[in-house]
Amino acid sequence: MSDEQHEQQHKAAEPKGSPVSRRAFVNAAALAGLGLAGAQASAQTRAESKRGRTGNSASDPGEENKPLLAENPDSNDPPFTDHGDVGAIWFSFDLVKKRLQGGGWTRQVTERELPTSKELAGVNMRLTAGSFRELHWHTADEWAYMITGDARVSCLQPDGKMFLDDVKAGDLWYFPAGLPHSIQGIGSDGCEFLLVFDEGDFSEDANFLLWYCLAHTPPEVVRKNMGWSEAEFDQLPSSELYIFEAPLPKSLEEDKQAIGGFLETENRYTFHLSGMPPAKTTAGGTVHIVDSTNFPVARNVAMGLVRIKPNGLRELHWHPSGSEWQFYLEGKGRMTVFKPGSRARTQDYNANDVGFVPTMAGHYIENTGTGDLVYLELFKTAKFQDVALNDWIARMPPEMAQAHLKLSAAAIAKVPQKKNEVLPA
Repeated sequence: MSDEQHEQQHKAAEPKGSPVSRRAFVNAAALAGLGLAGAQASAQTRAESKRGRTGNSASDPGEENKPLLAENPDSNDPPFTDHGDVGAIWFSFDLVKKRLQGGGWTRQVTERELPTSKELAGVNMRLTAGSFRELHWHTADEWAYMITGDARVSCLQPDGKMFLDDVKAGDLWYFPAGLPHSIQGIGSDGCEFLLVFDEGDFSEDANFLLWYCLAHTPPEVVRKNMGWSEAEFDQLPSSELYIFEAPLPKSLEEDKQAIGGFLETENRYTFHLSGMPPAKTTAGGTVHIVDSTNFPVARNVAMGLVRIKPNGLRELHWHPSGSEWQFYLEGKGRMTVFKPGSRARTQDYNANDVGFVPTMAGHYIENTGTGDLVYLELFKTAKFQDVALNDWIARMPPEMAQAHLKLSAAAIAKVPQKKNEVLPA
């Protein structure tokens, strides 16, 4: 896609009669933020960048994977504002193998697939109705978002009390490292969910399973510990179950009654986001924020659920407290990431894609599709924080902004005076 086509694609979204389009302002602000010295140097850089987009320079006489190019136009033919090496900012769950078992499947995007992401890793899992993810625990905290369906989850605390709850599409859970837990698909079709772990090199194949504890413990020790006979020991599964089919459970109330006085009722390990109003609603979309301030057990993972209307924009911003790991739920968008040394990279995103933004790197997310763009922003931190470029420009003295941006006072005054996490077209 040529630079001219890029401009035409977004021209319809610009207000009529506006002397400075939002897109032009975004480009100007981004270049200023990269520290390019002076109008002459900037013009020279732009001219050099545009040269390869004229004439026959960008042609490709060989074979092309056209469906792949159609999904990733900005990666193959980036805007002229892209420059240098930012590192990997994209991978897709649809490119990794699934571990398929009776009862469901699992797949993961970790530091091995996305080497730049060293703080968080993701697992996408499906459980059919009644099927379990085998009882287990792990060294990382587990944060989860329900994509579809219904599940029953449990978590055992060190004091011996058991938490039990049902979750549906849009709900969350959080299990701290070391606490054993279960996930079971319920309802008519089970569930699919996203798991995020606060270890970049996490592996879904390296958990502590219930089976491990029993299969590798001598029978006489099991007899002393559990009171089971050797014959009963021999009836235990001969291999790990991992994901397996099982009957649907009884009702939630019946299972809670079975736990009796050991039912945990104070600490909440689930969060019913489906019943929560957005933290921010603008003409361009909505943002839900869930972190330790409203979900106290979530001490190491904070979340923003962002919905952007067609042609809308998650404003230019950065996060001071950690890198950003994204999961795209629906729609189509693109993101540019800016790093020191005049480096910038633009990438397209579709459902099931993972995005990554290094700590403190500036970026925006633009809806380039015809429907809403919905994605998750996730951070290894207790509290969600972001800094908006518009806020910075609007709060500084006008003369300071003019000196840096080389724009008139009238142009600078057009910058929104209050924070708008999601801007309209």
